[in-house]
Amino acid sequence: MVLPAVLVISVIAFFPLFKTFYDSFFEFGLRPDIEKKFVGLKNYIDLFHDERFLAALKTTVIFTVVSVALETVFGLLIAVIVNQPFKFRGVVRAAMLIPWAIPTAISSQMWKWMFNDQGGIMTKFLEKLNIIEPGFPILGSPNTALWAIIAVDVWKTTPFMALLILAGLQLIPEELYEAARIDGANLLQRFTKITLPMLSSTIAVALIFRTLDALRVFDVVFIMTRGSVGTETLAVYNRVLLMDRAFTGAWFGYGSALSVIIFLLISIFAIIYIKSLKLKLD
Repeated sequence: MVLPAVLVISVIAFFPLFKTFYDSFFEFGLRPDIEKKFVGLKNYIDLFHDERFLAALKTTVIFTVVSVALETVFGLLIAVIVNQPFKFRGVVRAAMLIPWAIPTAISSQMWKWMFNDQGGIMTKFLEKLNIIEPGFPILGSPNTALWAIIAVDVWKTTPFMALLILAGLQLIPEELYEAARIDGANLLQRFTKITLPMLSSTIAVALIFRTLDALRVFDVVFIMTRGSVGTETLAVYNRVLLMDRAFTGAWFGYGSALSVIIFLLISIFAIIYIKSLKLKLD
């Protein structure tokens, strides 16, 4: 009964994954004069001697850890607030999804204009607060560009986290809170003893989804900085390998090895979340 679904999943998901692993042990390109040859682990060894890859790996990990952590904290806070009964709650819930609903290409370009050093509204706002000097290039400085991109990603994706966590909150029986109030538990105790434990599975799933996206981040970085000034991530570097260098050398195997590294990073983060939050898979 499940064989058709298994076949479809195998073709769509498992075959490309296997092909990427397979290609990572070869050296080949698009030029007809480049012969495809087996090189073993050479692509992986070369990757970890590639300073640009190591810099992109560091940037990707920083982006992932900081953005996902902030989105989870803010998403949990927003979900708890909008789960309370108040007037126009439905309107607030709908409005909070607007940043997430805007296509990333549009929101990234919008924020790029807002961070423009000549007249961007965010630049002017930070100047008024004496946080930066007049005309300071936020997206052109290695000290601020990555943090600006993280801020944009947090603004856009926090509603997604809030939505997932809100769905988990609504599954918690109100009787548990009533019993805790009768036993004299205060707000903090109810949150730490009931809400967080009951949300552990929901938060784990949300973290896995967001981490998967964050480790593969491309669009917001490429649109805002093109990966310059220390903001190049693994996905942006992979694009350089597979697009800009595709016709100049044997880079496809090298790019496949990079894709495998991204996949392994995602797997490591997923295992950490599952183990730390004691997520049951059965």
